[in-house]
Amino acid sequence: MNFTYYPVYDVLKKSKFRASFHLKEYDQQYIKEKGMDVMTRHAYDFIVQRLKYKLINDGKQTPMKGHPVFIAMHACACCCRGCLHKWHHIDSNMVLEEEQINTIVSILINWIVLELECI
Repeated sequence: MNFTYYPVYDVLKKSKFRASFHLKEYDQQYIKEKGMDVMTRHAYDFIVQRLKYKLINDGKQTPMKGHPVFIAMHACACCCRGCLHKWHHIDSNMVLEEEQINTIVSILINWIVLELECI
């Protein structure tokens, strides 16, 4: 995987809430056991299931714990359509296109890599 540092990371670091998310030891262990290819597939699946379309429960569809990708989704403001609009300027009423999904997945996976390197 090629690493990309996205400028949005600098903006997110300034948010006390977004900057409060970090991978716990059990998250790190899960990543080591499953590998980054599995994390990438999970991230893609979660984005398609939870964010491709605007849901009735927007803002409540992503748990705050339970999977490393969920942590990344909150840290990167990719947890709901409202956050995607506010932080990434993606229209919350349109269906996400494949390119947008892939960019979001890349943002999440690269954040996980950054987290693992900082530990």
